[in-house]
Amino acid sequence: MTTSFSNLQLAPALARAVSEMGYESMTPIQAQAIPVVLTGQDVMGAAQTGTGKTAAFSLPLLQRLLKHENSSTSPARHPVRALVLLPTRELADQVAQQVKAYAQYTQLRCAVVFGGMDMKPQTIELKKGVEVLVATPGRLLDHIEAKNVVLNQVEYVVLDEADRMLDIGFLPDLQRILSHLPKQRTTLLFSATFSPEIKRLASSYLQNPVTIEVARPNETAATIEQHFYSVSVDDKYRALRQLVKSKGITQAFVFCNSKLGCARLARSLERDGLRTTALHGDKSQDERLKALEAFKQGQVDLLVCTDVAARGLDIKDVPAVFNFDIPFNAEDYVHRIGRTGRAGAQGQSISFVSASDQRLVVDIEKLLKTKIELEAVEFEEDKPRGRINTGRRAWGDDDPRDAIDTLRESQNRRPSHYASTTHVKQDPFFDKPYEEPSADDVKPVVAPDPLRKSPNIKPKRNVAALFKTTA
Repeated sequence: MTTSFSNLQLAPALARAVSEMGYESMTPIQAQAIPVVLTGQDVMGAAQTGTGKTAAFSLPLLQRLLKHENSSTSPARHPVRALVLLPTRELADQVAQQVKAYAQYTQLRCAVVFGGMDMKPQTIELKKGVEVLVATPGRLLDHIEAKNVVLNQVEYVVLDEADRMLDIGFLPDLQRILSHLPKQRTTLLFSATFSPEIKRLASSYLQNPVTIEVARPNETAATIEQHFYSVSVDDKYRALRQLVKSKGITQAFVFCNSKLGCARLARSLERDGLRTTALHGDKSQDERLKALEAFKQGQVDLLVCTDVAARGLDIKDVPAVFNFDIPFNAEDYVHRIGRTGRAGAQGQSISFVSASDQRLVVDIEKLLKTKIELEAVEFEEDKPRGRINTGRRAWGDDDPRDAIDTLRESQNRRPSHYASTTHVKQDPFFDKPYEEPSADDVKPVVAPDPLRKSPNIKPKRNVAALFKTTA
């Protein structure tokens, strides 16, 4: 099996674009998928993130669509012939940019539609006619209902990040969209894993698909150096700042589990002088695109984000990923750290583990089938006082609850001689035997003066009355 793009016999226009983009050798998913798609067969492909799935379906589709290439200005001569569906706006925009780059020397047109933006510019683009349409399911249905797009001449359908689309709840939308398409078509489904839900989807809409699986599901890239640091919740921020500085990290993703936590962390980092931007669900589409572009251009050092950015974002040469919060789903850990170490490059993954994260780390262990060692963080400002975080030993098959108890015990431990070495001075008066007082020592009892106040009682202050009682 060839691994060079030059041996694929692509059309000169496509080969030129690929060459100018600097691609020479194919990735495993490309080497296996492209020849199959060129034959017009259905494909069910699984590959870890960052392996070049976009080129694996884009190049053969464009190659087969070149027979429809024409210079006519009539929209009727440019119907939608290939439909690419993706779960998020960011992914749709990214894939569309890549398809346009591959097709730049052809007369094939490509457009993208997604939610969060005005439909009018998208409608104008669709009315001009496009051969390749990249879309998110919700916005595509809006255009279908508005009769802005017709899909009766679609020859190819791509369901990219299909597992993510099912997680979000797009299955009903997918079913409605697929009902508008011709029965005779080529369907390509790409997913991170072949879950039972994905297999059911494939059995419903794919015809005798060729299964391509180039990596063990949920396998992390060997080029990623993974670290897990044991820190308290209150020390996470200090640890993040120190490790960014000590490791000389120039750019990194920083993942949080919540939109609120993401926004707060980004503001704190900005106040400390770090070039930071946030990417989460409460951001408008325009704000999201600007944040991604600023990060790509190197104008931002830290992109603090939720899992909305964990899948599919192809940003080259990101040296590190921080898990400020351990993800609730172990599979999301794999997708998060997949943002670094792409295309054979070296990368770092740094995760902060607090006492409440023990079970989540055990889940990651089970998924990756490897033991995780927790490392200590020695803070620079604590060195003079001799205070260090002791960390933990390697995790084995221990019950996470036992691990939590051990961690708590280590934090609350006191020296065994603490009680015995602590002495309280005693008054010698109480060591003397009792003696009857003499008559001279007995003082007469004087009744207290009711008008005389104790020196320990402070006089009351005169306070203005807020309300006056009425008879």
